[in-house]
Amino acid sequence: MRSARLGLALAVMALLATTGCKLVDNNPGAKDPAFAKIDGEFLKTGGDGDDWAFPGQSYGEARHSPLTKINDKNVSELGIAWFADMPDARGHESTPVEVDGRLFVTGPWSKVFAFEAKTGKPLWQFDPEVDKSRGVKACCDVVNRGVAVWKGKIFVGTIDGRLIALDAKTGEEIWSAQTLDPKSNGIITGFPRVVKDLVIIGNGGAEFGARGYVTAYHADTGKQAWRFYTVPNPKGEPDNAASDKVLKERAYDTWSKEPKKGDWRESGGGGTVWDAIVYDHELDQLYLGVGNGNPWNHGIRSNGEGDNLFLSSIVALKPETGEYLWHYQETPGETWDYTATQPIILATEKREGKDVKVLYHAPKNGFFFTLDRSNGKLLAADPFIKGITWSTGYDLASGRPIENPASRYEKTGQLYLANPSALGAHNWHPMSYNPATGLVYIPAQQIGGAYLPPAAPNEQERKSMGFNTGGALATADLPDDLNMVKAIQAATTGQLVAFDPKTGKAKWTVDYAAPWNGGTMTTAGNLVFQGDSLGKFNAYAADNGKLLYSLDVQSGVLTGASTYLVDGEQYVAFMTSKGGAFPLVSGYASGKHQELPNIPRLIVLKIGGKGALPPLPKTEPWVWNPPALIGSPEIIAAGTSNYQRYCLVCHGPGAVGTGVLPDLRKSGTIADAAMFKGIVHDGTLAPNGMASFKPVMTAEEVETIRAYLISRAHFAKANDDQYRVSGK
Repeated sequence: MRSARLGLALAVMALLATTGCKLVDNNPGAKDPAFAKIDGEFLKTGGDGDDWAFPGQSYGEARHSPLTKINDKNVSELGIAWFADMPDARGHESTPVEVDGRLFVTGPWSKVFAFEAKTGKPLWQFDPEVDKSRGVKACCDVVNRGVAVWKGKIFVGTIDGRLIALDAKTGEEIWSAQTLDPKSNGIITGFPRVVKDLVIIGNGGAEFGARGYVTAYHADTGKQAWRFYTVPNPKGEPDNAASDKVLKERAYDTWSKEPKKGDWRESGGGGTVWDAIVYDHELDQLYLGVGNGNPWNHGIRSNGEGDNLFLSSIVALKPETGEYLWHYQETPGETWDYTATQPIILATEKREGKDVKVLYHAPKNGFFFTLDRSNGKLLAADPFIKGITWSTGYDLASGRPIENPASRYEKTGQLYLANPSALGAHNWHPMSYNPATGLVYIPAQQIGGAYLPPAAPNEQERKSMGFNTGGALATADLPDDLNMVKAIQAATTGQLVAFDPKTGKAKWTVDYAAPWNGGTMTTAGNLVFQGDSLGKFNAYAADNGKLLYSLDVQSGVLTGASTYLVDGEQYVAFMTSKGGAFPLVSGYASGKHQELPNIPRLIVLKIGGKGALPPLPKTEPWVWNPPALIGSPEIIAAGTSNYQRYCLVCHGPGAVGTGVLPDLRKSGTIADAAMFKGIVHDGTLAPNGMASFKPVMTAEEVETIRAYLISRAHFAKANDDQYRVSGK
């Protein structure tokens, strides 16, 4: 009997080893009635508004609260109830989640923090201790968008590809599942969704060669239930996954057949599902927003052939099995990084006197889509920004865009000036829907860009590190022409768009001087809350857009707010920081972003709050004292190319820092060849997030980058004051 028990124990241990999970018996949160009630029934509506138990508020992800204690009559009386400074000065994209007086947020490097929602008293924190050198695989900062709560557990995805279950009361780890090959270029930045006791998570990393898929895990054990791949297997083989049948029958023939260097067979194809995963409890369907292709350049990725399913698509699945139901592709044969991963909202519309269950989507490509979510039929596609250049509209009969031929840079071989750019007319920032007004509130933006086929061999050649776009966009540098830089700054703006799906037009808009503004949250108190990227947190009348409240919060606001009740008082919570794709890659184009402090902070407001933020620290003006110029013009040119290939997406075009990561023109390391080599080539700062580039660059190539940076430091000493927005 003893040997039988031992054998059973060993078998269980072996099973856990094969699933990559760790189980413990103790889950106090599951015994807490307040946490235990957060289940599928609760998430159908998000409850009565007392709790905000899910980043999207409810399964429909409208980010709308029924609370009215804070309303358009008294919102001007809001003040700071409490705040908490966060430890990592990188992008904070988490929507605060609140259950029974306990508030949960995530931060950079996938850390989780719990506070008393009324007072701000810290309760616990969890650090998954990711390898920070993994940050080099994160295209758009080492961010995390929040947690999911379910029956006493909290689920979080990590930048190194783990899905972790924590006890909601204690923060102790219950189980962990490795969702990605640790050697792959995939990451997780999005928040999990939980449906029918299955935790569902996708991944990011298409630019680096990650193949897209979504996986469901059993909430109790972390054991995998199913997986759905969004693009065909590059080897032409089945994956033994839920997607096998549809990829073979519907998707494979939409990709090029003849192998070509650098094409999807080498790259994995992309199609990562890094954000939008939405459950429709009314129709029992799961919707995926699928990302861009890899490389971006359709001419290289697929020889200019085919629609490349399921890139840039909305895909509907059965939640229990991952079985394919339907899809709609928003950008066929995408070649501009026009992802469909942006937030999805579910609603019901009156159409021809009938209630129609619809799906609202405002992706990067600039068009607002209304789909019949029962079958994926396109009902409307209308522009939500002005000046779209890639398409004049959509043919509703075919569901396809009417493209501008000049936008196909991979066919023309010519420079294409685009609006929107790869940063999108709307990026990841949450939008919201108010059923009383019938409006969708979109954090839109005007950020132009340029696309060009490869101009040099290293722009097309695939590498294990750095962006692999198959074009010159990721290696584009800002010009040094002052007038052009000022024009770019002036044209790079943001907008809050209150979009009416019934008319296909904005009912009202608010213009911002800069893009990359925070997500929106709306309430039954006729309010829309949105923070902006230049340090304000604002409240507008939901029906007409009148500004009713504005608070100086000292730093940018990227994510959406949430609201909840504790002891009868309504609170509003949000995060501040600088970070994400635009601040990292914008350089001089960021304009006023350059001068905004990066202060990572959780702020909670209430009516009559008396709290005050501390004064900003004084900063001394930088005194430029660059080392002597080194290298011939040819070496500096080579350094320019290498910097653009490997460094630009984190340290900015022209090496112009914007306050998120070090401005390398000012770094003392560029004066010391050995120190610079040690950091960039040898990885001495890998524990801090600066990975070694030894796999893709020789020491001599690293030295060319140092020569380039020194040249940029000299240019900055002579000219940088002219490029600053304030002139100071």
